[in-house]
Amino acid sequence: MDQITAAAIEVVDREGLEALTMRRIGAHLGVAAMSLYRHLPGRDAILSTVVNHLFATALADLEAGPTWAEALTAFAVAYRRMLLEHPNAVPLLATHPVDPDTAVPVLAALLERFTAAGVAQDEALIRIQSVGVFTLGHALAQVGAGGDTEDSGTGATQDSASLDYYQRWFDAGLQALVAGFEHRRTPG
Repeated sequence: MDQITAAAIEVVDREGLEALTMRRIGAHLGVAAMSLYRHLPGRDAILSTVVNHLFATALADLEAGPTWAEALTAFAVAYRRMLLEHPNAVPLLATHPVDPDTAVPVLAALLERFTAAGVAQDEALIRIQSVGVFTLGHALAQVGAGGDTEDSGTGATQDSASLDYYQRWFDAGLQALVAGFEHRRTPG
């Protein structure tokens, strides 16, 4: 399963989301496309696997800060980094939600910071989802504007003024969101 997921991500990174087919993944792995159906029932399952894998790897080494605000900021930065490393996958992540069974364990350290601060899990998830959607939308705007980013590995880059603009925009928006949540009264 890991080989299929890795191959699917490579196909998306190199050729784009529209190239992601069972046949293309099979060719990439040197196997018949039909053999992949023993592991995944079809393209939708592969799309879900790619989304879940990318999300999990984005946060695998997350060093959550001592407060929920620092941890939430670290989450956004790590998530954005992954998105910009896989610009062709950004539209997929924007249209296919991460499986909660994947997300909650991956977010455990972040959720612990909210719990320690007395923030209920429902409210914590609202804050995390809000920052996640902001980060995803911002990455979608960035990759849509230039197609590639400095970190995409394709060789093409946006000019440094554009990259600086997107970085400043992201930082300002993220700071405003986190500050807004810091000043928000916790329901309950």
